[in-house]
Amino acid sequence: MNFQKRKLGNSGLMVNPIGLGCMGMSFSYGEVKSKEEMTPLLHRAVELGVDFFDTAEVYGPYINEELVGEALVPFKGKVAIATKFGFKLKPDGSAGYLGLDSSPKNIKAVAEASLKRLKIEAIDLFYQHRVDPNIPIEEVAGAVADLVKEGKVKYFGLSEAGANTIKRAHAVHPVSALQSEYSLWYRKPEKEIIPLLEELGIGLVPYSPLGKGFLTGAMKADTKFDASDFRSTLPRFQEEAIKKNQQLIEVLQEIAQNNSATPAQISLAWLLAQKPWIVPIPGTTKIHRLEENMSSLQLQLNENEVKRITLAAEAVQVIGERYPEHVERMSGL
Repeated sequence: MNFQKRKLGNSGLMVNPIGLGCMGMSFSYGEVKSKEEMTPLLHRAVELGVDFFDTAEVYGPYINEELVGEALVPFKGKVAIATKFGFKLKPDGSAGYLGLDSSPKNIKAVAEASLKRLKIEAIDLFYQHRVDPNIPIEEVAGAVADLVKEGKVKYFGLSEAGANTIKRAHAVHPVSALQSEYSLWYRKPEKEIIPLLEELGIGLVPYSPLGKGFLTGAMKADTKFDASDFRSTLPRFQEEAIKKNQQLIEVLQEIAQNNSATPAQISLAWLLAQKPWIVPIPGTTKIHRLEENMSSLQLQLNENEVKRITLAAEAVQVIGERYPEHVERMSGL
């Protein structure tokens, strides 16, 4: 399929309007899926027009990059792959991390290792995964700038960074994209971050654009999450919160019905209508969900519909924090 490409940042990264977040295939969302299961999904994504794939060394760790790298070898040069640095991983390679590490030495080591796992010559977009309070952002941007000069990285990105961090990093080396959570049920970036990105010419890549699955309408108050699914620990996914947050789903279902669409498609279409430099990366492990998400590109919401969805969502008070406090503290937003 051919789509009108979107530009992430002023430095020239052009991708189709919806990318694919690959984390859930190997990390955080319950049982780890096999390469045999996920490779056909990644190939189908390319067939449907996805040319922007998101991974990170910490997803697994390592196995998500290996999956994405191997599956996308046939499409080398036709797709962009984003990955991330910034966590201090366990020496034995087990899941989880020991803290943050955005030291220039670690950034360069991660780049070398990611290039091998991804089977590419240059990382299309290299994000700092979380801001490291122990390393000045100028040093981080400088280390990535060195990698750009060496031809190992094409574009620099930040994730969940605050306004001051974004400005300081951008002054050293152009930031092409900020990856942050943004959706109909998490709109904090609208206040300060989105106006700043517009001013500086930086693209926005919303992760969890479907509210970690909630905005699909598939969850009910009695939905139970496996202990290996990190949503089981999130305040917003506890039984009482899910029950109260159904009000938002009811609004989306009504609007979806009027547009012969699904709540997920309405949520993505609303996000795409906010700015022409927003590229959401919904994740999935199911081909039918992938197809549903990509079909949202055929939805053309008019200005009135966008406004109505916005107002309807504002009228619903979302219950529950998005993360436990210790995780939220790592966000610079």
